[in-house]
Amino acid sequence: MDQLTEYMETALKITKEAGKVMLEGFRSTKSVEVKSASWDLVTEYDKRVETMITEVLSKAYPSHKFIGEETSAADKRKPELTAAPTWIIDPIDGTTNFVHGFPVTGICVGLAVGKEVVAGIVYNPVLEHMFTAVKGRGAFLNDKPIHISRATDLSSSIVSYEISFARDAAIRDFIMKRGLALVSRARAMRCIGSAAVAMCFVAMGSLDMYHIDGIQCWDVAASSIIVQEAGGVVTNSDGSKFDVMSGTILCAGTDQLLREAVECLKKADAS
Repeated sequence: MDQLTEYMETALKITKEAGKVMLEGFRSTKSVEVKSASWDLVTEYDKRVETMITEVLSKAYPSHKFIGEETSAADKRKPELTAAPTWIIDPIDGTTNFVHGFPVTGICVGLAVGKEVVAGIVYNPVLEHMFTAVKGRGAFLNDKPIHISRATDLSSSIVSYEISFARDAAIRDFIMKRGLALVSRARAMRCIGSAAVAMCFVAMGSLDMYHIDGIQCWDVAASSIIVQEAGGVVTNSDGSKFDVMSGTILCAGTDQLLREAVECLKKADAS
């Protein structure tokens, strides 16, 4: 068994166990805290899930490093990605969805080696969706191969964009201009509320494109490799080479669609 396969099997086992805790929380009353803003929420289940996963993986691989959403929030330090094998964990992506009982949410476990994401798991126990990918081996939903759509232009595409970020007055104009530019060209637009799940929907061909700025590495690490292994394209939002630490992401099924989206966003920014 090669190392990546072993790492993945260990991570999958604990992610499935953590999914039981997440599902328990989804179905019950939760204690909700506010972090940086009224829409930036955390529950006791976010903390429990991250602890469960981190404890098992750190025991199995003591030389590995970890970047976790709740640990980073507690430390109040910007996470640093080194070349060492690093697990990037979002215990519950889409916490607001989770709190409100909206079933688009998931546990995200990504593995980066040499600063490149090489494996990813996004698990939504509510909908029983287990997305997985390892570099060079394809992407899967519940062990069945998935593939991106072949849409090549916005006019025939369903686009996902997090318009809800516009509630922040400091970036409202920026968000709304981009949203208007995209919705004016796209066949339809959706706001999913979970970067990880939206990107997995791109990977399975249910969405054609996804874009967000102002996110963290744990929001997109696992799903970025899933999109790529499904045949999709992942870049920073300006079309440059994807950097999981950049805080921006644009992904699409085809390079043609991605290039049109980049042009659309640049025009919106300049308007």
